[in-house]
Amino acid sequence: MSDNDKIDSAAANEREDLREETAEQAPEVAEHDEAAARIAELEAELAEARQAVQYAQAEVQNVRRRAEREAQDARSYAATGFARDILSVADNLTRALAAMPDALRQDEKNKGLVTGLEATGRELETVFGRHGIVKVTALGEPLDPNRHQAMMEVPSADAEPGTIVQEIQTGYMIKDRLLRPALVGVAKKPDAEG
Repeated sequence: MSDNDKIDSAAANEREDLREETAEQAPEVAEHDEAAARIAELEAELAEARQAVQYAQAEVQNVRRRAEREAQDARSYAATGFARDILSVADNLTRALAAMPDALRQDEKNKGLVTGLEATGRELETVFGRHGIVKVTALGEPLDPNRHQAMMEVPSADAEPGTIVQEIQTGYMIKDRLLRPALVGVAKKPDAEG
Protein backbone atom coordinates (compact mmCIF):
# COMPACT_ATOMS: atom_id res chain seq x y z
CA MET A 1 0.00 0.00 0.00
CA SER A 2 1.32 3.32 -0.97
CA ASP A 3 1.48 6.36 1.21
CA ASN A 4 -1.35 7.95 -0.74
CA ASP A 5 -3.45 4.87 -0.27
CA LYS A 6 -2.67 4.88 3.43
CA ILE A 7 -3.65 8.55 3.67
CA ASP A 8 -6.85 7.92 1.71
CA SER A 9 -7.66 4.94 3.91
CA ALA A 10 -6.96 6.94 7.11
CA ALA A 11 -9.11 9.83 5.83
CA ALA A 12 -11.89 7.39 4.97
CA ASN A 13 -11.67 5.88 8.45
CA GLU A 14 -11.80 9.33 10.03
CA ARG A 15 -14.82 10.26 7.92
CA GLU A 16 -16.50 7.02 8.94
CA ASP A 17 -15.71 7.67 12.63
CA LEU A 18 -17.03 11.21 12.28
CA ARG A 19 -20.23 9.94 10.65
CA GLU A 20 -20.73 7.42 13.44
CA GLU A 21 -20.04 10.06 16.10
CA THR A 22 -22.42 12.53 14.39
CA ALA A 23 -25.06 9.80 14.08
CA GLU A 24 -24.69 9.07 17.80
CA GLN A 25 -24.93 12.81 18.67
CA ALA A 26 -27.88 13.52 16.35
CA PRO A 27 -30.54 12.18 18.76
CA GLU A 28 -28.94 14.17 21.63
CA VAL A 29 -28.95 17.38 19.52
CA ALA A 30 -32.54 16.78 18.46
CA GLU A 31 -33.57 16.17 22.09
CA HIS A 32 -31.75 19.36 23.16
CA ASP A 33 -33.48 21.41 20.42
CA GLU A 34 -36.89 20.00 21.42
CA ALA A 35 -36.21 20.75 25.09
CA ALA A 36 -35.12 24.32 24.28
CA ALA A 37 -38.27 24.85 22.20
CA ARG A 38 -40.45 23.44 25.00
CA ILE A 39 -38.72 25.67 27.58
CA ALA A 40 -39.32 28.74 25.38
CA GLU A 41 -42.98 27.73 24.98
CA LEU A 42 -43.41 27.26 28.75
CA GLU A 43 -41.71 30.60 29.47
CA ALA A 44 -44.13 32.32 27.06
CA GLU A 45 -47.10 30.63 28.76
CA LEU A 46 -45.74 31.68 32.18
CA ALA A 47 -45.42 35.29 31.01
CA GLU A 48 -49.02 35.20 29.71
CA ALA A 49 -50.23 33.70 33.00
CA ARG A 50 -48.41 36.37 35.03
CA GLN A 51 -49.93 39.11 32.87
CA ALA A 52 -53.40 37.60 33.24
CA VAL A 53 -52.96 37.48 37.04
CA GLN A 54 -51.85 41.13 37.08
CA TYR A 55 -54.89 42.15 35.00
CA ALA A 56 -57.18 40.16 37.30
CA GLN A 57 -55.65 41.76 40.41
CA ALA A 58 -56.04 45.23 38.88
CA GLU A 59 -59.67 44.50 37.97
CA VAL A 60 -60.43 43.26 41.49
CA GLN A 61 -58.85 46.40 42.93
CA ASN A 62 -60.90 48.60 40.55
CA VAL A 63 -64.13 46.79 41.48
CA ARG A 64 -63.33 47.17 45.19
CA ARG A 65 -62.62 50.91 44.80
CA ARG A 66 -65.79 51.40 42.75
CA ALA A 67 -67.85 49.56 45.39
CA GLU A 68 -66.31 51.65 48.19
CA ARG A 69 -67.01 54.88 46.25
CA GLU A 70 -70.62 53.81 45.56
CA ALA A 71 -71.13 52.90 49.22
CA GLN A 72 -69.70 56.27 50.30
CA ASP A 73 -71.98 58.08 47.81
CA ALA A 74 -74.96 56.10 49.08
CA ARG A 75 -74.17 57.16 52.65
CA SER A 76 -73.52 60.78 51.67
CA TYR A 77 -76.50 61.27 49.40
CA ALA A 78 -79.05 58.88 50.92
CA ALA A 79 -81.26 61.77 52.00
CA THR A 80 -81.42 63.34 48.52
CA GLY A 81 -84.95 62.20 47.68
CA PHE A 82 -86.29 63.14 51.09
CA ALA A 83 -84.46 66.47 50.98
CA ARG A 84 -86.02 67.35 47.62
CA ASP A 85 -89.46 66.58 49.03
CA ILE A 86 -88.93 68.62 52.20
CA LEU A 87 -87.73 71.66 50.22
CA SER A 88 -91.31 72.40 49.19
CA VAL A 89 -92.27 72.47 52.88
CA ALA A 90 -89.46 74.95 53.54
CA ASP A 91 -90.59 77.05 50.57
CA ASN A 92 -94.19 77.15 51.82
CA LEU A 93 -93.08 78.11 55.33
CA THR A 94 -90.91 80.92 53.92
CA ARG A 95 -93.77 82.16 51.74
CA ALA A 96 -96.19 82.07 54.69
CA LEU A 97 -93.83 84.13 56.85
CA ALA A 98 -93.21 86.60 54.02
CA ALA A 99 -96.93 86.98 53.32
CA MET A 100 -97.84 87.87 56.91
CA PRO A 101 -98.79 91.50 57.17
CA ASP A 102 -96.97 93.57 59.80
CA ALA A 103 -100.25 94.17 61.62
CA LEU A 104 -100.63 90.40 62.13
CA ARG A 105 -97.04 90.16 63.35
CA GLN A 106 -97.55 92.98 65.85
CA ASP A 107 -100.84 91.66 67.21
CA GLU A 108 -100.27 90.18 70.67
CA LYS A 109 -102.73 87.35 69.99
CA ASN A 110 -100.64 86.11 67.05
CA LYS A 111 -97.18 86.72 68.55
CA GLY A 112 -96.85 83.05 69.62
CA LEU A 113 -97.88 81.79 66.18
CA VAL A 114 -95.40 84.04 64.38
CA THR A 115 -92.62 83.19 66.83
CA GLY A 116 -93.35 79.46 66.41
CA LEU A 117 -93.29 79.69 62.61
CA GLU A 118 -90.00 81.63 62.68
CA ALA A 119 -88.48 79.09 65.10
CA THR A 120 -89.64 76.25 62.81
CA GLY A 121 -87.94 77.96 59.86
CA ARG A 122 -84.68 78.34 61.83
CA GLU A 123 -84.83 74.69 62.97
CA LEU A 124 -85.40 73.57 59.40
CA GLU A 125 -82.31 75.52 58.28
CA THR A 126 -80.31 73.93 61.13
CA VAL A 127 -81.38 70.43 60.12
CA PHE A 128 -80.49 71.18 56.50
CA GLY A 129 -77.05 72.36 57.61
CA ARG A 130 -76.44 69.19 59.63
CA HIS A 131 -77.07 67.10 56.52
CA GLY A 132 -74.92 69.21 54.20
CA ILE A 133 -77.87 70.95 52.51
CA VAL A 134 -77.06 74.60 51.82
CA LYS A 135 -78.68 77.38 49.85
CA VAL A 136 -77.27 78.28 46.44
CA THR A 137 -76.16 81.90 46.36
CA ALA A 138 -77.82 83.72 43.52
CA LEU A 139 -78.51 87.45 43.85
CA GLY A 140 -75.69 89.54 42.40
CA GLU A 141 -73.87 86.46 41.08
CA PRO A 142 -73.20 85.80 37.39
CA LEU A 143 -75.53 83.15 35.97
CA ASP A 144 -74.06 79.67 36.45
CA PRO A 145 -76.06 77.06 34.53
CA ASN A 146 -74.70 74.40 36.91
CA ARG A 147 -76.47 76.06 39.87
CA HIS A 148 -79.04 78.49 38.44
CA GLN A 149 -81.93 78.20 36.02
CA ALA A 150 -82.79 81.45 34.24
CA MET A 151 -86.56 81.93 34.09
CA MET A 152 -86.66 85.43 32.59
CA GLU A 153 -84.56 88.37 31.52
CA VAL A 154 -84.99 91.65 33.36
CA PRO A 155 -83.93 94.93 31.70
CA SER A 156 -81.47 96.62 34.05
CA ALA A 157 -79.20 99.63 33.72
CA ASP A 158 -77.66 98.94 37.15
CA ALA A 159 -76.44 95.36 36.64
CA GLU A 160 -74.17 93.77 34.07
CA PRO A 161 -75.97 91.56 31.55
CA GLY A 162 -75.94 87.95 32.76
CA THR A 163 -76.02 88.95 36.44
CA ILE A 164 -78.79 87.55 38.62
CA VAL A 165 -81.08 90.37 39.77
CA GLN A 166 -84.08 88.39 41.01
CA GLU A 167 -84.48 85.07 42.85
CA ILE A 168 -87.82 83.41 42.18
CA GLN A 169 -87.07 80.17 44.06
CA THR A 170 -84.10 79.35 46.27
CA GLY A 171 -81.76 76.65 45.02
CA TYR A 172 -80.03 74.08 47.24
CA MET A 173 -76.90 71.94 47.17
CA ILE A 174 -76.41 68.68 49.07
CA LYS A 175 -72.71 68.48 49.83
CA ASP A 176 -71.11 69.03 46.39
CA ARG A 177 -74.15 68.10 44.28
CA LEU A 178 -77.00 70.25 43.06
CA LEU A 179 -80.23 69.33 44.81
CA ARG A 180 -82.37 71.96 43.12
CA PRO A 181 -81.30 74.87 40.91
CA ALA A 182 -82.17 78.41 41.91
CA LEU A 183 -84.86 79.83 39.63
CA VAL A 184 -83.70 83.33 38.77
CA GLY A 185 -84.21 86.46 36.70
CA VAL A 186 -81.13 87.62 34.82
CA ALA A 187 -80.19 91.19 33.89
CA LYS A 188 -80.12 92.26 30.27
CA LYS A 189 -79.37 95.60 28.66
CA PRO A 190 -82.38 97.94 28.74
CA ASP A 191 -84.22 98.30 25.49
CA ALA A 192 -83.09 101.39 23.56
CA GLU A 193 -85.85 103.97 23.51
CA GLY A 194 -86.29 105.51 20.17
